[in-house]
Formats: sequence, structure tokens, C-alpha cells
Amino acid sequence: MATSAILAATLSAGTALAETKLKLVEVITSPARTETLNTLVSEYEANNPDVDVEIISLPWGEAFEKLSTMVAGGEVPDVVEMPDAWLALYAGNDMLLSLEDAISGWEHGDTLAQKTLDMARLAEGEAYTIPYGFYLRAMFYNKKLLAEAGVDGPPHTMEEFMEASRKVSELPGKSGYCLRGGGGGLNAWIMYAATMNGSNEFFTEEGESRLNEPGSIEGLQFLIDMYQKEYAPYASVNWGFNEIVAGFYSGTCAFLDQDPDALISVAERMDPEDFAVTPMPVGPSGKAFPTIGFAGWSVFNTTEHQQEAVDLVQHLSSPEANLTWTKQVGVIPIHEGAEQDSHFATPQYKGWFDTLNGEEYIPTIMPVYLKKFGVFKELAISSSQEALLGERTAEDLAEEWATFLTTEYKAWKAAQ
Repeated sequence: MATSAILAATLSAGTALAETKLKLVEVITSPARTETLNTLVSEYEANNPDVDVEIISLPWGEAFEKLSTMVAGGEVPDVVEMPDAWLALYAGNDMLLSLEDAISGWEHGDTLAQKTLDMARLAEGEAYTIPYGFYLRAMFYNKKLLAEAGVDGPPHTMEEFMEASRKVSELPGKSGYCLRGGGGGLNAWIMYAATMNGSNEFFTEEGESRLNEPGSIEGLQFLIDMYQKEYAPYASVNWGFNEIVAGFYSGTCAFLDQDPDALISVAERMDPEDFAVTPMPVGPSGKAFPTIGFAGWSVFNTTEHQQEAVDLVQHLSSPEANLTWTKQVGVIPIHEGAEQDSHFATPQYKGWFDTLNGEEYIPTIMPVYLKKFGVFKELAISSSQEALLGERTAEDLAEEWATFLTTEYKAWKAAQ
């Protein structure tokens, strides 16, 4: 009986010490990214042996819909990789846990850069995410193709950009610009519209979208012309991230505007002497407005393991883990002083740091505080493709987008 009692007690204790299960959803995926995330999560599990973390990786092209379906069906994860465009939607619907206490009471909270804190509080004015890095747009250029086309150097202005793309496109089998016509292409449309309009303000004082102003329309027309004049590959109307990056490192096209994450694949496949990165070309105002975005880690407020979920986010956001992650993912780190790391203190990152430090370049934050901005990004894919294919005008595109954004902005403003 004594032995049986001891066994029963042991089994009872084992049940009480059963592992806590956390679900983490990754939405911007690649094999290398997921492997790095697994490594960081394994470190957390080693320090927290009573916690088991299940990583669910969703393909980026389907992630928005798949996560929405999971949440609607009650399969809500504990921790989620949160892109900036989705933040307002989930925070505005009171689905995310505030991480203000997790930041203020954290040993590494004081080293978070101000930009990190600003982005964390972009929705509802409260930290519903801890960004893990920043995506800032700059221009890759192929030195060999430019030289072969008789172009002296990288373009400084939008006019020079168009002309250089024309010259490269005259080379057999080559194109000037790796245009992103498919998923994730909205940044270029917004960026060029702002650059040609001379302002990155999305709305007037009256709350009207500025996307249908003449300068903005000129920026939209710039991309349409780039495609219809065949300065971009014909297939690029459907290209996403992987296709435009491959188009650049394969030598198909000479220019690629992208964030630091593209440098990983490019640097693996091209000689560093054959390419470089420069700030985005300026418009008539002498300014350029490259987009800056972010993604981060958020906790759903339905989690039954709040402390463990917050601890996991803090671990992934720690200076050491963040350096590991940003080097793999290709984003600017979130902690002060990270730029002194040898990985980032190289000529390959010069274009982005020149952008951050140059007076001509004004980083532009998308209006991700609008609840339906994530929806807008998805709707913009088909409408912009129609414009590229000549099925609608730049004016028509601008009016449709401006109407949508004006409605959303006024709704947001009324709720403040």
C-alpha cells in the first residue's frame, strides 16, 4: 500500500508539473528564418523547462487570411509575429495584451531605441507589440549593368532613375527595374506618390487623403510608365519579394528598391564589387520619402499563460537574441548601440544609414493605425495590377485609394 501511495503521489505531482503549452505563430516565413526562430525559442525553453512552445509557420502570401481564420475559429495563439499593417486591426479590436508593463519592468527596457518605442505605440498610443526590427527602403543597383548601358552611376533623381532604366532596358534580355507588382508592392506606389508630391503626409487637415493630388497621381503614373514602357520585366506585374530579389541577383534587372532583408540573398549570390545600395531617388522637391516599416512580437489577451507569453516576447526581444534575429532576417536592430556591431558597420549597409542620416531623405511610416489598412494592402494588389496592365488610369486608381483611406481616417479620427 505504501508503494502504491508513493506511486499515486508521484503521478499526481507529475500531472501538476505538466508542461505549459504556448503557441507562437510566425507569419513572414522562410526556412532560414524559421530555423533561427527555433533556435531562439529553444533557448527560452532551456531556461524555462516547464514551458513547451509550438511554432506555427504560415506562408506570407496566405498569412493574413489564415491567421484571421484561426482567430475567428477560436484557435487563438498566445504569441504572434505582428506586421505593422495588422497592428491597428488587432489592437483596435481589443485583442492584444498591452506590453507597457513588460517594457517598463524589463531589464532591457531602457536600451530600446526611441524609434522602437514609437513604433510599439503606433496603434492606440499604447505598446501592443515590441518591434523586432525596421524595414527601410533603399535602392540596390547593379554596377556592371549600369556600366554596360553607359550609365555613369546610381540615379539621384526620379528623372535619372527613369532614364537609367530606359538605357539598361535597351540591353538584350535586360530590364531597368525589378518592379513588385504582386503581394507587398504597395510600398513602392505610396513611396513614389509621396516623392513626386513632395510630401509624405497622408491626409490634409480636413482629413482627406492626399493620394489623389496631382503630384501623387504623377508618382503613380511613374510606376505605370515604368512597366508599360517595358523598363520592367513583363512578368513583374505578378512579382513578389522572392521574384524581385531573384530578378536583381540574377542580373535580369539593374535596380531593386528594397529593405535590408533583401541583402541576405543578394550578398550570397553576387560579388560585393558588382552591386551597391544607395538612397532612394529624390523628386521635384529635392526630397525622397522611403517607407519605413516594422514587424514585432505581440501577445493575444486571450492567452491562459500571460506571464509565460510575455517572458517569451522579452526573450526574443533581448539585445543578444535581437542581434541574432536581425542578422538573419535583415532588419535594423531595436536596441541602442546595435549599429556598432561589426555586422552592421559595413559598406553594404551604407545606403540605409545614409538614408537615416541624410536631410534629403524623410522616412515614411505607413498609416498602419487605421484598422483596415491591412485590408487596404490586400485590395491594392489587384487594383494596381489593373493599372499596370492599362485597364485603368492613374487618376482612377488614385481616386479609389483616396476614397478608401479617407473613410478609414475619418472613422479613426472620430474614435479618438
